[in-house]
Amino acid sequence: MKERYHIISDGSCDLPQELVEEKNITVVPFYVSFDNENYLKENAEIGIRDFYQQMVDRKGVYPKSSMPSAQDYVEAFMPYAREGVPVICICITTKFSGSMQSALSARGIVRESYSDAKITVIDATVNTVLQGLYVLEAAALRDSGMEYEAVVARLEEIKSTGRIFFTVGDMEYLKHGGRIGKVSAVAGSILGIRPVITLKEGEIFPSGIGRGRKRTTEKCIDLLTDYLEENGRKIQRYSIAVGYGYDYQEAVDFRKHTLEVLREKGYSIDESRIPLYQIGATISVHTGPYPLGFGIIEKGLAE
Repeated sequence: MKERYHIISDGSCDLPQELVEEKNITVVPFYVSFDNENYLKENAEIGIRDFYQQMVDRKGVYPKSSMPSAQDYVEAFMPYAREGVPVICICITTKFSGSMQSALSARGIVRESYSDAKITVIDATVNTVLQGLYVLEAAALRDSGMEYEAVVARLEEIKSTGRIFFTVGDMEYLKHGGRIGKVSAVAGSILGIRPVITLKEGEIFPSGIGRGRKRTTEKCIDLLTDYLEENGRKIQRYSIAVGYGYDYQEAVDFRKHTLEVLREKGYSIDESRIPLYQIGATISVHTGPYPLGFGIIEKGLAE
């Protein structure tokens, strides 16, 4: 049976490969380089674990990422255009990358051969694991039987609810990558100070500082619970995930503590409702190997 429509995202969505396959999603990879010359496709030519290991082992070497090309998107779109299957393509915030422009260019190229190709390109206004949650909501809406236009409309409605609350191991990668902006004004260069950052609607904002990992991770939990309080304490309305970098065990412990805090505050939620997703190269080239925090977004379908 021909697919009703297909979901595509760029590699910033940071979804595990097995989940991408299970949900029938196509991911167009970003590229990463440690020498500014040789760029490898993430998860195709370099695994994310290998990428992080190189970051840890080669301290002082700052990798770079590069967006998918228009040709990469053409190759992703073309099979569906040939079959007459509509596409919804979700791209990382345009404030961080030109990936969406590549997708738009590719749509134009595809339509030169298939003028009636139905391809909607959406600026997620978010990235990394939060973009992954957004993409999963698109797949859930599709799988519910909702019509194409209604899915696009619903995705536009919920994306402004997305938030990332996270911290990093130190300031070095933020400084080197030029993403420090407003954060530097708060954290400055005080020894041992780490920032807590909120990302919403495509931009990063300082949300506090702390000396030591425990304080900044506690602040991330505070931001999550504050957000839920501000939005009626209806935790079942939201998809939540922990995003982590090199240290998986730290993420496991962080989730466990988060669940304890949530339950103390009267929320009913089990471990399976907060999956752990490893943050990919697209974002970690700016955060370094030790990002940790949450993505949260309103669900497309009410429970």
